[in-house]
Order: sequence, then C-alpha cells, then structure tokens
Amino acid sequence: MTTGERLTVDEVRSLFLFESLDDVQLRWLTEQGRVERRAAGSLVYAEGEPATCFFVLLRGAVAMSRRVHGDDVEVSRTDQRGVYGGATQAYLDEQDQVYRNTLRAVDEADFFVLPAEDFAHAVRAWFPMAMHLLEGLFFGMRDSQTIIGERERLLALGSLSAGLTHELNNPAGAAVRATATLRERVAGMRHKLAMIADGRLDGRALHGLVALQEEAVARVADAPQLSPMAAADAEDTLSDWLEERGVGGGWDLAPTLVAGGVDVDWLAKVAETVGPADLEAAVRWLTYTLDTELLMREIGDAVTRISGLVGAAKQYSQLDRAPHQVVDVHDLLDATLAMFKGKTPAGIRLVREYDRSLPPIPAYAAELNQVWTNLIDNALGAMGEKGTLTVRTARDSDRLAVEVADTGPGIPAAVRPRIFEPFFTTKPVGEGTGLGLDISYRIVVRKHHGDIRVESVPGATVFRVLLPLTAEPITT
Repeated sequence: MTTGERLTVDEVRSLFLFESLDDVQLRWLTEQGRVERRAAGSLVYAEGEPATCFFVLLRGAVAMSRRVHGDDVEVSRTDQRGVYGGATQAYLDEQDQVYRNTLRAVDEADFFVLPAEDFAHAVRAWFPMAMHLLEGLFFGMRDSQTIIGERERLLALGSLSAGLTHELNNPAGAAVRATATLRERVAGMRHKLAMIADGRLDGRALHGLVALQEEAVARVADAPQLSPMAAADAEDTLSDWLEERGVGGGWDLAPTLVAGGVDVDWLAKVAETVGPADLEAAVRWLTYTLDTELLMREIGDAVTRISGLVGAAKQYSQLDRAPHQVVDVHDLLDATLAMFKGKTPAGIRLVREYDRSLPPIPAYAAELNQVWTNLIDNALGAMGEKGTLTVRTARDSDRLAVEVADTGPGIPAAVRPRIFEPFFTTKPVGEGTGLGLDISYRIVVRKHHGDIRVESVPGATVFRVLLPLTAEPITT
C-alpha cells in the first residue's frame, strides 16, 4: 500500500469496525478514505490539536500516550489491525473538537484515514438510533453534570455563608454591647468629674489626677494576662485596700482595676494626690476611665475580627480580582479555613503545617478555593464530631504540594479507584452528588496541569494536590 491509495470494498470490510456495513456503505467509505503511511517513530496526531481525521490501523504498530505534568505517558501499545483513534467523537458535533491523546507509529504503519466531517456524516446518517442514544447519554450527562455541579457549588456556598454569618454575629454583637456599656460609662465619668471639680480640689491636685488618668490609660495597654486564680487574688487585695479607706463597693470596682493593670501601690499614689475626702470619687472616676478604655479595646478587637472575616470572604470569593493571577497558596487556604470556622465541630482540632518559604504560584485562585472547599468539607464529613484536620504545604521537586489530611475511618480500597468519577458517591441518596472530587480533579489536572492523589487507611486519609510552581496553567 502507498499513501493516497484507495482500499477496495473487501479490504474495508475486513476491518472489524466496518464488517457489518452493506456494500453501498462500504463503497462510500472507499471513496472518502485514503491510505496514509507514517514512518517509524513519527507522530500520527498530537493531543490538543484540532481533530481533523479518523484513523484505522492497517499495518504496523502504534503507541498511544497522554500528557501528564508536561511529560508524555504511554497508556497503550498495539499492532492489532483495525484499532482506531483520532476524531472519535466528531459525530457529536462538538465545537473546537481536539485530539484527546497522542498517537505515534512504533514501526512503519499504514492507516485508513477518513476526514472527521465525513466520518461524522456516515455515523449520523447510517446509525440514527444509535446516534440518538449516544447524544442523549453524552449531552444528558454533560448537562446534568453542569447543573448539579452548579447546585453543589451553591449548596457549599450557602453552608459556608451560614457559618460566616454566625462568625460575624459574635463580634458584631460584642461591639454593640460594648458600645452601649461605653455610653453609660462615659456619662458616669462626666458625673464623677463634676463632683471632683466642684472646687474641693486645687489646681495642682486636679492636674495630678488628670496625669494619673493618662497613666491609667497607658497601664491598660501593658496590663498582664493573669490566670483566673491570680486575678481573683489581686481583686481581693484591691477590694480590701479600698474598704479599709472607706471606699464603698470595692468588690465591684476591683475587677476593672485589675483588668486595667492597677495595683495597691498605684492606688496609694491616687490617695496621696487627692486626699482621703475625695479618694472614692477619684477612684470611681479612674475606674470609669479604665472601663471605657477596656471597652474601646473590646470594640476594636470586635471590629478587627469582622474586618478579618470580611477579608477572608473576599479572598475566598476573589471578588474584584483577575481570574488568573500569581497567588500565595497559604492565603487561599487560610481564607477557606476561615469560611469553615463556623461549621467546624468543637471536637475537631485544626493543624496548619505550612512551608512559608514556598513562592507564589500562577493559578486560578477562586477555582483552587473550590478545590480546598471540597477536600476540607469531605474531611470534616468523614470525621464527624471529633478528629484532627491537618492542612500541610511543602515542595515536591518542581511542584507545590498541598495536603488535606483527616483522622476519619478512611476510604475503602474497593471504591478508592472510583472516587474521582463523576456522580460516584458513597453517601446516602440525596446527601451527595458525587461531583466534588470530579470538579476538583478537573480544576487541578486540566486547568492547572497538576495532579491530585489520595492515600487512605483507617485513621489517616490524605488528599495530595500537586501544582506547578512556575508553569502557566492549561485552560482547555
């Protein structure tokens, strides 16, 4: 056979793919197809290129490969006459049809070659019932996968939003309560100041008291964190000191004074400055000062927490940011973990083991956050109310590795090979769509040219995501 030669009807019929066709159909194929020869070691077609032809092996041997991490990994090798490849799905009329693998001639090989559009016409015209079934299967699964995938994303977002709302409610409520209390304390401080400054204190004593007030504010910032027992002992000491000097309600003032870093020596300075007659009014005024400062710090802490949660939500959603960017994967992980804080059971311990020396990487940040969401949600679901969630980063040769590990019961060996299949789930009907890991696989492998693996034994399941450190992600 030579390149450009036509096959006879009997030669086409001898190929198992066409053996059941009638003479009219076989004759049509002989008119549309041609023989093409490839030298040993040459490329027949390449993965990712436009799929223009359908190839059937007539003679020789071929090797099929897939691209993984930039390397061509051989997946099969055969010399069986009649095996086929190339534009095998052209009959589905998909736009931008590309070859899904690479085919090379191992030995010198001859092929019966049909243009993709002719192959598609023949399949659709000769097998209409089969085409309806194939289209229903292919497009039905694709549409279902799209709809259910979007639904799963919405459900995950709704669950995370509920947790975020709960987390925001705590500091927001604290800020509201502290503000209301602060208003009362400021009013009381104004009243006490009027009592102090009604003429009984000379100018020097009043200036001294104001200086003590500034010193009290400074002491709040440096106040030591006492244990409950140490704080109780300090409060008893201050309460006794105040009662010995006729200051009523010392037990009520002592907690605020201790929280503000005040001790007996400092109160003695106050007594020396204002005198015994005005000591109670001065102590109460200074207590109001400390209380207002502590309340303002509480409000500041609450607002900072709210700001941090909003920042985490913005980092998670990647609002107002380019889809593809250079990102620090630790920021993405922390943002996702922050979104999960409200729905993480109290019995789950979180461990972060980050290699902060890792460089930023080129990535689709919002989609990687979807991967972290799926893996963390699965880990939490596997552990239930108690366990350890470990999120770890490390370098793996020329790739960045992210591991999400849990101490749940593990994934049975029998189902482990199927966990990345679309719609496969071990959860009860209605509780899982089976698309979380499929979506994660497509984002990591197809979009970022990375890899995702799993190792699992009872008590230790680890999902390992590998991402290129420098390579541009694949977008097809």
